[in-house]
Amino acid sequence: MADKRFDVVVLGAGSAGEVVAGALLEAGRRVAVVERALVGGECPYVACMPSKAMLRSAWTERMRPRPIAEAFAAAVSRRDTVAAGRDDAEQAADLERSGAVLVRGEGRLAGPGRVEVGERTLMAADVVVATGSTAVMPPVEGIDSVPVWTSDQALSSPDRPASLAILGGSAVGCELAQVYARFGVRVTLIEMAERLVAREEPELGEMMAATLRGDGVEMRLGVRAERASAEAPGVAILLSDGTRVLAERLLAASGRRPNVDGIGLDSLGVKAAKAGLEVTRQGRVRGQDHLWAIGDVTGIAPFTHTANYQGRVVAGAVLGAATRADYRAIPRCVFTDPPLAAVGQTAAQAREAGIDVLTAGFDLTETARGYVDQPPRGRVLLVADRRARILVGAAMVGPNVDEIITEVSLAIRARITLAVLADVVHPFPTYSEGLEPALRELAAKAAAKR
Repeated sequence: MADKRFDVVVLGAGSAGEVVAGALLEAGRRVAVVERALVGGECPYVACMPSKAMLRSAWTERMRPRPIAEAFAAAVSRRDTVAAGRDDAEQAADLERSGAVLVRGEGRLAGPGRVEVGERTLMAADVVVATGSTAVMPPVEGIDSVPVWTSDQALSSPDRPASLAILGGSAVGCELAQVYARFGVRVTLIEMAERLVAREEPELGEMMAATLRGDGVEMRLGVRAERASAEAPGVAILLSDGTRVLAERLLAASGRRPNVDGIGLDSLGVKAAKAGLEVTRQGRVRGQDHLWAIGDVTGIAPFTHTANYQGRVVAGAVLGAATRADYRAIPRCVFTDPPLAAVGQTAAQAREAGIDVLTAGFDLTETARGYVDQPPRGRVLLVADRRARILVGAAMVGPNVDEIITEVSLAIRARITLAVLADVVHPFPTYSEGLEPALRELAAKAAAKR
């Protein structure tokens, strides 16, 4: 390598790494990016993009039925096209054309401003850790001895098992349950919480369960998987209530862990928490002046859009700007049909934070657009701070809510008053009109004398 000294070394070329590198390169900085796997990270190849391609294909096939085997093969072909065949050559070329020096291999911190990649040593004033996260197997006895997928493997495989047991009822588990069920797989979804998407409003979890049951998914809620064993047709899962689930294959969709092991944090005296690297609002690793962290490795709202946001914040901070991350309004979506979207605090979280909570809701099927489309379900729930007269949270299920949630995200981020929000005019006929009755109700409650 002709030049081993840079302004910034980015450890990881996933979405966050690409964003921070791009912003720094535009500002004229010399940047090296170290990547041991695929440039672009998991999102384009084995996560966000292929899962959305499969969900779209599953929806399309309901509109034009054809033999399931043929439909699934077409969906897999489209998925792999969207994922570029899991070939990062073009994305790597784009990164290098932008001016970055791409270094392939395992990167390891080796002291302040020092990164080792094999026998190479890269020096820089600042180092950004963007090593992402990895899907983990749940602590189920015997799970290593049965046919099991992580979500990454499921979204890379051409196989369509006859039956599938899914561990985990959050976003990934719900999305993949719907995909496989709609392609004729007998799916059992196992979730240890009493409801799906347990961190969201209870009503939304109930609606998600109703959606998946409508697709034929069997629910086993409030139980843990305790033991897995090889048994025809492939795997038997013993649950905490003493019952068993039989399936051809098991899919573990119960969590991810930040990639902090083996990257040399000890060389800087940094100890990562279980949730990830602790960072300031600028993205600086606590106790370090020139070490930064972005994306899933921080454990903060682990979504691609959060990673991209953190990349912009850190780039600004490295360049000397007073950028600070604000995580109050990071949207959360489950891209099932219909989708679920949420932002900010749930009503319970807001109460725990000492907020004088107001809530209001509206059925999206009661909008004019709902009357035309006749969707099976749709609901918006809003959470407000009575004293400040602002929104602090929202949750929705229904058509297009993954787009509508951005309006509420802006309202929370900018602390727009309920009175102003209640006066916003939405286009007719759209599902976004469903916000209006709930907002007017909140504005009236906030204005009323207590």
